[in-house]
Amino acid sequence: MKIYIPKDYRPVLPAEATELAIQKLKLSFQDELAESLNLRRVTAPLFVLSGTGVNDDLNGTERAVSFSVKDMDGRKAEVVHSLAKWKRLKLGQYSIPPGEGIYTDMNAIRADEELDNIHSLYVDQWDWEKTVRAEDRNLDFLKGIVEKIYDVTKSIEKQTCASVSQLEPVLPEKITFIHSEDLLAAFPNLSPREREREAAREYGAIFVVGIGMTLADGKKHDGRAPDYDDWSTPTRNGYYGLNGDIIFWNPLIENSFEISSMGIRVDGAALLRQLELESCTERRSLAFHQALLNGEIPLSIGGGIGQSRLSMFFLRCAHIGEVQASLWPEEMTAICNQNSIILK
Repeated sequence: MKIYIPKDYRPVLPAEATELAIQKLKLSFQDELAESLNLRRVTAPLFVLSGTGVNDDLNGTERAVSFSVKDMDGRKAEVVHSLAKWKRLKLGQYSIPPGEGIYTDMNAIRADEELDNIHSLYVDQWDWEKTVRAEDRNLDFLKGIVEKIYDVTKSIEKQTCASVSQLEPVLPEKITFIHSEDLLAAFPNLSPREREREAAREYGAIFVVGIGMTLADGKKHDGRAPDYDDWSTPTRNGYYGLNGDIIFWNPLIENSFEISSMGIRVDGAALLRQLELESCTERRSLAFHQALLNGEIPLSIGGGIGQSRLSMFFLRCAHIGEVQASLWPEEMTAICNQNSIILK
C-alpha cells in the first residue's frame, strides 16, 4: 500500500459542497467536450461477452472481473476495462461520418489495481471516440485533438476556481508535447514514471507521445494492448506511435497526474504488425479483429478521461476516495482519517 499525505492537509470544501461541485464540473466538462470534439452521447455497457475481442486488455496483464450468464447457457461475461473497441463498433453501427463521434460514461472494475492516492478499484471516465479519415492518421491531427481537450480542461478549471474562492488555477496556458524517446534521453537513469514526474513538474501539463513501442534502451515506456491504440506507426525522427497520455503536475500530492490515455486507433496494417510484435497473432480470428481487418469498422481516434481524476484535481483533493465511493484497505482508511482525508 502506498499513500502520500500532504502536510497540514484540509479539504477545500466540506463533503456536501464537494458533491455539488463535482456534479457541476462534470456536467460542464462533458458538455464542452462534446461541443469541442463534435460528439453525441450514447449509452454504454457495463459488461461484454468474453471471447469476442471487444473487451480491452489495457497493458495486456489485467484480469477482467467475470461471471457466467444463466439465461445464456452459462456463457461468460466480463466487466469492461475500457470501451475502446466497443466504441469503434458503435461508430460503424450508427454510421457516424468522419469529423463526428460519440462519448459515454464508462464504469469499470480493475481488480489488479495497486491502490494509492489516485488509483482505485473503481474507474469512472468519459470514453469518447471519433471517426477519422485515412489522411487524419498522423501526429499533427493527434496533437490538434489533444489541444482541444486541454482547452476544455482549462475552461473548466477557470469556471471551478471562479465558483470556489479558495481555489486558484494551476494549469499552464499550453500543453507541452514530448515523445517517450525524448523523456528517455532527458532522464536516462530514471524509471518511466520518474521521467513523467520530472517533465510534468517542469512544464505543468504534458502529452507523452508514443506509448507501447520498445524504446532505445530496449524497454517500453509503458505497456499498451496491441489491438486498440496505434503505437507502432513511424512518425518522424525515427520515432513511433500515434497515441499517448495527458499528464498534469499535481502540486498538492507533488507528483505527475495522468488524466487521459488516448490515441489514433489501429488500422488493419497496424493491428497485424502489433499482434506480431506482441506474439498474439491468434487474436486475428476474434470477431472484432476480423471485422477490422475486413474493413467493416471505421478508422477512429479516441480515449478515456478520468471523471474522478479531474474532480480530484480541480477541487484539490488529496485522495481519489474523497470524490468517489470505492473500497480501501483498512490501514489506508485509518491513516487518511488521521490526516483529515475522509474516504467515501
